[in-house]
Amino acid sequence: MTGKILIYGGAGGIGSATARLLAERGYGLHLVGRNEESLAALAGELDAAFTVGDVTDDALFGRVAQAIDGPLDGLVYAVGTINLRSLARFTTEDMLADFRVNALGAALAVQAAAPALKKSEAGASVVLFSSVATLQGFTFHASLGMAKGAVNGLTLSLAAELAPKIRVNAIAPSLTRTPLAAGLLSNERVAASLAELHPLQRLGNAEDVAKLAAFLLSSDADWMTGQIIGVDGGRSTLRTKN
Repeated sequence: MTGKILIYGGAGGIGSATARLLAERGYGLHLVGRNEESLAALAGELDAAFTVGDVTDDALFGRVAQAIDGPLDGLVYAVGTINLRSLARFTTEDMLADFRVNALGAALAVQAAAPALKKSEAGASVVLFSSVATLQGFTFHASLGMAKGAVNGLTLSLAAELAPKIRVNAIAPSLTRTPLAAGLLSNERVAASLAELHPLQRLGNAEDVAKLAAFLLSSDADWMTGQIIGVDGGRSTLRTKN
């Protein structure tokens, strides 16, 4: 199946990798992001439409829905945050911001796109983004774990509500080499230490995640819904060192 896919975070690390992979496979694309320059450059490269805006602006979702011409076959919400600190150092505003970007934004994106997704002749697919931090506890991840845990609940609720016409799944990556994680990985010694925590002994890259996103959007996954799938080098389930 090919068709039109809407990607929030379209110019980000995982979003752009997914967009390029989908374009290679013949999908039409509509990209959404904050950085107009990078979004326009990628849209030009891939012959895609685009909308500039921030997911913390509720009006964005309506503007995107109005810009979609005809049926929509998939939606990817590849937007997130990485705010790591002790619980004592988080303010209410910090935690609400994480929730708004990761979970509420995903819900509003699906809500606005649902009419177009329901028009898909082949059945549409939604891909959301969770985190390994919802499957294993990590120090300093209270706000992120809480927000991404909400994405897990949203995935299950929407998969039930929108079946059978729209499938909804989530990807739960571990630490991945993207611009969002650049601050954590700027020191190569630290990056190497973090890689060693994964049984497969490396950090993820955007293409690792994009491949699963493309699969979940395709007809090859048309009997999959309500799943939260780890792409994490084994970190959430395996221990290879005592």
